[in-house]
Amino acid sequence: MTVPAQPQPDAPRSRFWPRLIALTRKESRQLMRDPSSLAIGILLPILLILIFGYGLSLDVKNAPIAVVLEDTSPTAVQAVSGLQLTPYISPVMLTSMREAEALMHQRKVDGIVRVPGDFSRRLAAGDASIQLIVHGADAAKATIVLRYASSALAQDALRAADRAGGGTPSGIGRVTIEQRMWFNAANDSTWYLVPGLIVLIMTLVGAFLTALVMAREWERGTLEALFVTPVRPVEILLAKIIPYFGIGMAGLLLCLLAARFLFEVPMYGSLAVIVISAMLYLIVAVAVGLVISSVTRNQFLASQVALISSFLPSLMLSGFLFDLRNVPTAVRIVGQVLPATYFMELIRTLFLAGNVWPLILRNCAILLAYAVVLLGVARFVTRKKLD
Repeated sequence: MTVPAQPQPDAPRSRFWPRLIALTRKESRQLMRDPSSLAIGILLPILLILIFGYGLSLDVKNAPIAVVLEDTSPTAVQAVSGLQLTPYISPVMLTSMREAEALMHQRKVDGIVRVPGDFSRRLAAGDASIQLIVHGADAAKATIVLRYASSALAQDALRAADRAGGGTPSGIGRVTIEQRMWFNAANDSTWYLVPGLIVLIMTLVGAFLTALVMAREWERGTLEALFVTPVRPVEILLAKIIPYFGIGMAGLLLCLLAARFLFEVPMYGSLAVIVISAMLYLIVAVAVGLVISSVTRNQFLASQVALISSFLPSLMLSGFLFDLRNVPTAVRIVGQVLPATYFMELIRTLFLAGNVWPLILRNCAILLAYAVVLLGVARFVTRKKLD
């Protein structure tokens, strides 16, 4: 009599997907039951969108400028009339330089335009001048105000030259300058800031939130309990990544909706490329959080390390607020090491310039390399043993 062959137990690899699905379901339920994680993953990105989108602006509008008319003739008044025709300048008409200086010291005005008492006479002689003084405590703002005020004053000078017939040499036609600004036609800093918010929110959700929650599980002994089961470390890591990856993609959706409907930022690049590149960077950010939590295994320490090593550098050194070409070489080198720098350049190019494929392929390749390396490090430091 032939004994039927007994069924062999499932190989470990055949149980990979059932274990992964079960772990992912557990992690998702745990995430949904944790109000603090949901606040960081959903509420905080919304607050960042509103704060950075509406509260932070690199533009200067309605800058108060004291206009001192020591010469009150119609010619002098006409010379500064351009200051009243721009939304960037809010002129404060005065007749005393001492009063203007007092307002400058009190920071009630950002600059002074002084028309000397002999302006009309010197204008008739052909050598008139107007003094422009700007408060230089904030160098960036001072430069912008100086440019705006100079441009407004120059407009009247050009009009006066045209009226006098002396705007161009004899025999030469008048030249009209047509100004255009590429990649930000509205000249609005919101167009520059909102795409960068995607980088900050994904860093916050991926690195900070993942590091905090994973470290908490190390403290509570949840991971040690999993280590005595047949579950493998790679399955644990994937189960941790998937829920926070979903939260990060929800943050991306919020940013895209805010950029389109709240701030009207154009999107010249492909939406599919934006999503794919964001997924790459989110994997990098989650891997950073896994590495930090596995090394620290303490909530407070993990949160501090994640804040210092991921979120703050992404805010200050990735090009979010200023061009890295304007910083010292050492700081620029540190910025070039950050994955956020490449995603920041990529996402802004996709939004404002379009599909620049050499840049897209280069930066996506760099992000992919970061993802592979960091996931390998996370797998190495998350070993199935107790210290």
